[in-house]
Amino acid sequence: MSFADLKAKANDMSALVGAAGTGTQEKKSYGDDRMWKPTVDKAGNGYAVIRFLPAVEGDDLPWAKYWDHFFQGPTGQWYVEKSLTTIGKDDPVSEMNSKLWNTGIEADKDLARKRKRRLHYVSNIYVVSDPENPENEGKVFLYTYGAKIFEKIMDSMQPKFQDETPVNPFDMWKGANFKMKIANVAGYRNYDRSEFAPAEALNADDNVLEGIYNKQYALSEFTDPSSFKSYSELNLKLTRVLGEEVKMPAVEDDAPFNDAPAMSDPVATAADPVARADSDNDDTMSYFAKLAAEA
Repeated sequence: MSFADLKAKANDMSALVGAAGTGTQEKKSYGDDRMWKPTVDKAGNGYAVIRFLPAVEGDDLPWAKYWDHFFQGPTGQWYVEKSLTTIGKDDPVSEMNSKLWNTGIEADKDLARKRKRRLHYVSNIYVVSDPENPENEGKVFLYTYGAKIFEKIMDSMQPKFQDETPVNPFDMWKGANFKMKIANVAGYRNYDRSEFAPAEALNADDNVLEGIYNKQYALSEFTDPSSFKSYSELNLKLTRVLGEEVKMPAVEDDAPFNDAPAMSDPVATAADPVARADSDNDDTMSYFAKLAAEA
């Protein structure tokens, strides 16, 4: 929609709430300077203030949603690929995971858990405060985040208690800044203390807001089928990573595994250069995506 239409529909969240349970999406490359990432200190703690921005003209929603797989095979190679299930197609890893899970063998289930899909969201953001990287302040970026932050977004639009007022965090006039508080809890990045500030306009000047709006990036690329590898390409990659021909376990029950419980991943430390990325931060994932591409 146009900027004028956007203001006319300020704080309208009905379409967003209705769409939250559906979706598809992604395309992100290592070293993409459009992407903003929060910085943490040596203790694994970090703080920043961002503002989620509304959908640009041509996009239906202010977020894109996609799945990927991220795991290391017995060959030592990494499988870092978007899942075709994002765009409603069969995916070789998801098929293998379903077969492994349905054998009923605990060792097979453990493999399926380690290779399960990961959920990501992408939105345009405006960086209000980035103490570790002040040069980012006042700029528009893309930000990839996980289910925990998305849950906080939905809680803002659909509060659970009667004394709380629904707020559309993507609204430029009646939305709210997001205070990102990252803590290192038992070796994992934790966003539980992150919260939305009281609702207020991002800026009192509509000309400034329009300038910010016009600097946003279209999210359609994250759902474009052309950005996904084909089934045969992914299957070949899976074969190389596993070091053998991909063979599906023979089972009668073919129920899908994709909705297995999510798992968190440890924060990378200097002593652990190959730690897996957590669901709300893709620093390590981007690094290994580069390694996988070079391989």
